[in-house]
Amino acid sequence: MREFSLPALYEVPADGNLTDIVRRNAERHPDVAVIARKVDGAWEDLTATAFLAEVRAAAKGLMASGVQPGDRVGLLSRTRYEWTLMDFAIWSAGAVTVPVYETSSPEQIEWILGDSGAVACVVETPAHAASVESVRGGLPALKHVWQLDAGGVAELERAGAGLSDEAVDERSALAGADDPATIVYTSGTTGRPKGCVLTHRSFFAECGNVVARLKPLFRTGECSVLLFLPVAHVFGRLVEVAALMAPIRLGLVPDIKHLTDELASFRPTMVLGVPRVFEKVYNSARAKAQAEGKGKIFDKAADTAIAYSRALDTPQGPSLGLKLKHKLFAKLVYSKLHTVLGGRGEYAISGGAPLGERLGHFYRGIGFSVLEGYGLTESCAATAFNPWDRQKIGTVGQPLPGSVVRIADDGEVLLHGEHLFDRYWNNEAATREALADGWFHTGDIGTLDEDGYLAITGRKKEIIVTAGGKNVAPAVIEDRIRGHALVAECMVVGDGRPFVGALVTVDEEFLVRWAADHGKPEGSTAASLREDPELLAEIQRAVDDGNAAVSKAESVRKFRVLPSQFTEESGHITPSLKLKRGVVLKDFADEIEAIYTR
Repeated sequence: MREFSLPALYEVPADGNLTDIVRRNAERHPDVAVIARKVDGAWEDLTATAFLAEVRAAAKGLMASGVQPGDRVGLLSRTRYEWTLMDFAIWSAGAVTVPVYETSSPEQIEWILGDSGAVACVVETPAHAASVESVRGGLPALKHVWQLDAGGVAELERAGAGLSDEAVDERSALAGADDPATIVYTSGTTGRPKGCVLTHRSFFAECGNVVARLKPLFRTGECSVLLFLPVAHVFGRLVEVAALMAPIRLGLVPDIKHLTDELASFRPTMVLGVPRVFEKVYNSARAKAQAEGKGKIFDKAADTAIAYSRALDTPQGPSLGLKLKHKLFAKLVYSKLHTVLGGRGEYAISGGAPLGERLGHFYRGIGFSVLEGYGLTESCAATAFNPWDRQKIGTVGQPLPGSVVRIADDGEVLLHGEHLFDRYWNNEAATREALADGWFHTGDIGTLDEDGYLAITGRKKEIIVTAGGKNVAPAVIEDRIRGHALVAECMVVGDGRPFVGALVTVDEEFLVRWAADHGKPEGSTAASLREDPELLAEIQRAVDDGNAAVSKAESVRKFRVLPSQFTEESGHITPSLKLKRGVVLKDFADEIEAIYTR
């Protein structure tokens, strides 16, 4: 058994709640732009004073509509300014926010709103409103539904026009640090989602220590962050609260469809995302260079960046020759990549899955360090992360200051600290199982090195045991294979089988370019090319690269290219882009069988 901890850098208030943040900002930084929203395609900044006024106005409407202290209020929307506005308004009305992913089915909506006992719900679109309405018969506690796209915020402001600011502030002060702030339902890779109760203390401990440890990334008046991940997910919520706690300028956009344009217009100093975002930026830049006949230059620049970053970890540092090559490519290639990322950023935060050492070194080598972290809904997002000044690529960093990470005898990662969830809502049995002996049992397998850096090697429940008795952790090889530009997702299979196999999906965006470069018919798809020898040879190269990271017994012997990608809509990945392995195993049973019978 091994454990590691760091002293707290932030003193969690003995009492109080998250609404203190917006009032404090208005007092200390009244004219600082703390949040930005899109108006007619352009960014409009709101000062701390203006944001507080809008939060109060929306909170008055909730109060006037009968929302009481401790009531649960659903919030079903994409990432946008109004999400954060309503989050703080719900807290200011003394209530508890219950996020609902905007891609949720009516059945999932009914479960979350029903299990939490939500008395009201804020939705974004007519489609969301229709989904809620379709299950409203099973939600006896639900009294109100407001729709953002139908003027829901203005409707709330009119309803509460007769209440005073003092009435809101009195209500805001009722919740204590140990009262629930939100009930976040887990993505549900297996079974029904469980509601994680996160208190105001959880967020103070989490966000306060993140801001303190990553201080250069959270300089008030200088720094900014663009949030495009779902705020319904706890990772997005961490950024929302931390940005306002600092405070730094926070922008919110609903997706990554036009990410390059959004980065160029907002120009954040910090970006956060999941590994797939950073993989796509790299792959798109490489494909563009190849299309312009500059592929060899890009590859040399990438190799130089990786070598430069690796040399930074050695006692002697980069050689003179490497420094000169790095300086040359900084002008020719790296500067253009910085422009794609907004032009002002030096850091990014990545979570949700491993980034991979190659990409980690590449980004640090171009002067844009991607700091990997690790956490769960139950740990209020990051329970470990790489510090800005002591990054150790290939790990998820050191424990959150003020918390403890322990590795049990069987390799499971255990957690302890004020940032942890309070309980599972309405589920005492699950709470007792997860919070045993004062430690949260994550279900993840990991190691701690001598400096307290954590590496995650797999999930206890995802360990594959082949027919020969070999234990295989899928994450290592999957991450390597997924690093290829053509690969969207990879899922290793082989439990109880004679060898390890894999299901592979093709990145549809990159496939278009690849098909054109290799003389394939226009309009070719993954379905039409899944047996194409050239495509299979390219995927085999990705598999070979993945196999190089593991032992022969753990390597992928055969794979199948699937005709379509895994998506939220297909039910094969969660909104936080995690594979629903059980669903994939069931839906693609024939494809898996083909691996072992052909």
